[in-house]
Amino acid sequence: MTDLFSPLTLRGVTLPNRIGVSPMCQYSCAGDGRPTEWHFAHLLSRAAGGAGLTIVEASAVTPEGRISPDDMGIWGEEHVAGHARLAAGIAALGSVPGIQLAHAGRKASRNAPWADGRAASGWEPLGPSNLPFGDYAEPRAMTEGEIAATIAAFAEAARRSIRAGYRFIEIHAAHGYLLHEFLSPLSNRRNDAWGGDFEGRIRIVLEATRAVRAAMPDDVPLSVRVSHTDWVEGGWTTAETVALSRRLKPLGVDLVDVSSGGLDHRQAIPLGPGYQVPGAEAVRRGAGVAVAAVGLITEPEHAQAILHEGGADLILLARALLRDPYWPLHAAAKLGRTAALHAVPPQYERAWTTLGAMTRNEAIARKMPPL
Repeated sequence: MTDLFSPLTLRGVTLPNRIGVSPMCQYSCAGDGRPTEWHFAHLLSRAAGGAGLTIVEASAVTPEGRISPDDMGIWGEEHVAGHARLAAGIAALGSVPGIQLAHAGRKASRNAPWADGRAASGWEPLGPSNLPFGDYAEPRAMTEGEIAATIAAFAEAARRSIRAGYRFIEIHAAHGYLLHEFLSPLSNRRNDAWGGDFEGRIRIVLEATRAVRAAMPDDVPLSVRVSHTDWVEGGWTTAETVALSRRLKPLGVDLVDVSSGGLDHRQAIPLGPGYQVPGAEAVRRGAGVAVAAVGLITEPEHAQAILHEGGADLILLARALLRDPYWPLHAAAKLGRTAALHAVPPQYERAWTTLGAMTRNEAIARKMPPL
């Protein structure tokens, strides 16, 4: 039985448990792509809350690859110092620091959602074809030279990420952003070597993966986030995701982070607790690679059941951790995993006796003063 609080080793990195902070865009970089005090408070509180892995939000590999002007970036040397401080803070709290590398493609050049996300923000979006996403601005179809430059930008961003101290790197190929746009026949209408059939459409993901893996030390794990289905007839499918994952594993991918949707407004998503877990399980069984499950997983018992039943190797949480940064610690208490509470910061440890996480004798043995 795989336990929610058992360690997970990927290459030379061991996560202390199977709970991770999913990358969540904060649109809070004040226009220059650098982490701000908001990011330190937001991410370090969740690392202190007991998550074994903390993944920094989608960080653009080029300026035009941002969703909004306030996205996180790692396209230049000027970003490394801020990321280094962030990675060091996460690690100091006992969580493995990770980063997601991204390019927004045709979903770029928007304002933050709370600042009229429908408004254009001043630069030309790029995509595999000139097909817009809903009412977004029409993208310009990328030239072969621009595709090659973008692949190289992913590799350079990976090098900067390693220098900053990140110990887990994820390539974002989901949610309707650039790499996913190349995968799906709904958004990729190219008739050259970067489109057409399955081999052409997956080429950029394979090439970006090769480039990023080559830029990383062998002991640092690499993940790829995918949307396992577009939830639209004629779009990218779970079967294609399994086939792609089989190709990614021998390229040095250690984990496939399985999400879904985001490419087409016509998507019909059957929302419910763990609605994306079947896709993760299909990849795990069909490609023989470790997977992360995401999507409306809110209860500790549910997260434990997913692991126990073989649906995933890692649980990534987003909204649940926005609501409760200490979800992992509450989960440990609820599941009776007292031993797992070694992750509780000593400054907070006394408070957890009130949850029944430790017996009175255990508290005395630890010489904890009364509350």
